[in-house]
Amino acid sequence: MKRYFGLIVVIGGILIAAVMTYRTSSARALEAQREADFTRIQKDYLERVGWIRTNPDPASYNQEINSFFKGYFEQVSSHQGRYKLSKEFDAYLVELDKRGDKDERAQDKKAFYDYTRKVFDQMREGRYKPMWSATDKGMRLDVLSSDVVMVLKKPQVRLQLVLWGAQREERVDGKVKKMVTSASFKTQWKLTDEKGKLIGEMNGDDPSMKVDFPERFIAEFPPQMVLGHYDMDLVPSEVKKMEITFNVNSRSTSGGDATATYLWKLDVPSEWRLGAGETWEGAEVSERAEEEIDPSKAQKK
Repeated sequence: MKRYFGLIVVIGGILIAAVMTYRTSSARALEAQREADFTRIQKDYLERVGWIRTNPDPASYNQEINSFFKGYFEQVSSHQGRYKLSKEFDAYLVELDKRGDKDERAQDKKAFYDYTRKVFDQMREGRYKPMWSATDKGMRLDVLSSDVVMVLKKPQVRLQLVLWGAQREERVDGKVKKMVTSASFKTQWKLTDEKGKLIGEMNGDDPSMKVDFPERFIAEFPPQMVLGHYDMDLVPSEVKKMEITFNVNSRSTSGGDATATYLWKLDVPSEWRLGAGETWEGAEVSERAEEEIDPSKAQKK
């Protein structure tokens, strides 16, 4: 019997190894199927999003946008059910907890996740309703909201932005994959009174809390978007009209540049203005030609 014992042990080891190999192979095959299915969903999204990004009519865009998102997230939900995945969209937070990071950098990462999650939930729950939208050069810019918020104990107008369609490229460095998005902003504010007289101007570069790859925080976030916001000081009480020009430059991997320009003209809401007698902090005085400040005087000449 002893002479067969060694043979039995060997056969048993071979069977265990075979079972483990089969399970590993099956797990890899399932993972490959899962990734292929999710890639299919994103591919379908990118095939349909072209019209949404370029639709020149804001009214029909607003009518179609939540229906468009509904179709995308229904596919995402089916994918999660098929592969028994969590529907909490919190994999990034779970990974942070596993690392055990407790420093300020971890808190910053969580803040960016929360920032991204807020927009994601609006899209997923049919609550995505931009207050203004425009399209140029194949990219769409939405101003999602303009709430007055306290920043360092100072009231400011937060213009929440969502940019669709900026050029990007996935780069691989060894085992590390990195998405590089090209989207640089130059923004100007022109403030006038009710007759068109120039009161002041402001300039800004890239928005704050810029998230150029939202899928880093939520894999299911609709692809090829950039998030961010501007915090704008309250303007003088005499300002009645405002023109905001958003210039966005995006460079393609082939070397071509697309510079999109979006002009938003609006009547300034009362909550965006300082009270009578309140000063505009941080304002700088610059000299301009009289007719540049007051167009009516140029017409008289």
